[in-house]
Amino acid sequence: MNLSSYGNMSSVQRFIDSFSGVVTKCVIVLILGLIINFINGTLIHTFRKHEVFYLEPRYILFIHLVVNDIIQLTTSVKLFVFNYISYKINAAFCCFIINIAVLATANTPLNLAVMSLERYIAICLPLRHADLCTIKRTYIVIGWIWAMGLLLALQDLFITVATQPTEFFYSPTLCRRDFLFKQPVIFRDVSYIIYLVSIWMTLFYTYLKVFFAAKTADADAKKARNTIILHSIQLLLCMLTYIYPFLGKAYLFSIPRNDFVQLHFAVYIIVQILPRLISPILYGLRDRTFRQYLKQYLQCTLRVKHQN
Repeated sequence: MNLSSYGNMSSVQRFIDSFSGVVTKCVIVLILGLIINFINGTLIHTFRKHEVFYLEPRYILFIHLVVNDIIQLTTSVKLFVFNYISYKINAAFCCFIINIAVLATANTPLNLAVMSLERYIAICLPLRHADLCTIKRTYIVIGWIWAMGLLLALQDLFITVATQPTEFFYSPTLCRRDFLFKQPVIFRDVSYIIYLVSIWMTLFYTYLKVFFAAKTADADAKKARNTIILHSIQLLLCMLTYIYPFLGKAYLFSIPRNDFVQLHFAVYIIVQILPRLISPILYGLRDRTFRQYLKQYLQCTLRVKHQN
């Protein structure tokens, strides 16, 4: 997973893109990032203001996903801007930004898998849902998600600390993962393959179970099935983060450089920005309870602004 893959073409982009092109792309990314983070911040505020959400594991998992999206999107935008406007930055600071981005991105598929499992239990094992999906266990699972994400994110850092001199972390460097962490990536690739296969097996299992339950014409079961489908779409977009660097090395570098730069920017929007838009749609708009309280909050905010 090369979350700083934008750095792979940073020097090429610098020579091909005009000044106006660089400014335009940075402005587009910054505006999209601010808009999505504002939407997600509104969802977090709505969650905090209503105690009903504290008692539902699915809402807690959702708001954790939203917070994680804010972290991931913020670090991703920083890496994008760094690779466009700055040739080299401090290696230690680059390590910090990249590892935060890798950690947040690794958390997303795990969170989606857990949310699908929760929907499976709610629909297929309703009598056991209250016992299995408690608030305490939900927070334990969130802690497990971060622990698993850390194992994936920090493996490169541990090897680099063990093999590089101290001076390396004080030196300026191109802020991209493959340049910063130069050790062989075989262990990283194997761990990611096992990680993604496990998540997809979980999604397929929960979807099939809920799909057959939905044949009973139960409205909640059908809604849960559609939710898992949307989780799968979001996960597919997230997986492009893992797959795109391999495609770039194998196929995409054969196309003209200027076309590759434009394609790279489009892929960045699809891979890093678009999945962050799906989470608000899933619960901010589709979920009746969340939509009701979100609408009340927005109406109250508009009313106060109008009075002022």
